[in-house]
Amino acid sequence: MTDKATIEANRQRAKDYFKAFATKDRDWLEANVAKTYVRRDTTLPFEVVGPEGVLQLGDLLLGAFSEIELDIQDTVAENDKVLVRLQFRGVHSGPFGDYAATGKRFDVAVLDLFRMENGKIAEQWPAIDNVGLQQQIGLLPA
Repeated sequence: MTDKATIEANRQRAKDYFKAFATKDRDWLEANVAKTYVRRDTTLPFEVVGPEGVLQLGDLLLGAFSEIELDIQDTVAENDKVLVRLQFRGVHSGPFGDYAATGKRFDVAVLDLFRMENGKIAEQWPAIDNVGLQQQIGLLPA
């Protein structure tokens, strides 16, 4: 059983992850993301491993989307896990895969489940409304 202080530290680390991701804060990521971290995401064309993988993912997403807001709505923390519910908002302002920028705004729901180990983020399971995102930026019919 994990003590309350550790659970709250885990919750804060999960929340802080989104700011570090959006600003590509290498120092924070190296201090708080395990080198063995894995993002369990089958929708990406590459594997996201360790702080470097998170930075690579940031390059991809921050190159495709601007005016990004990662608005945390709720968190649930228990033992070594933290679930974060947020709204991902922004503008499709750069290439996204094979698709050129559309300039369209989007606002989609995201759930991210994190597992912590030894004071660092060890794993992440994202659930993003990818269909809603693609519809809102015009890649799929609404």
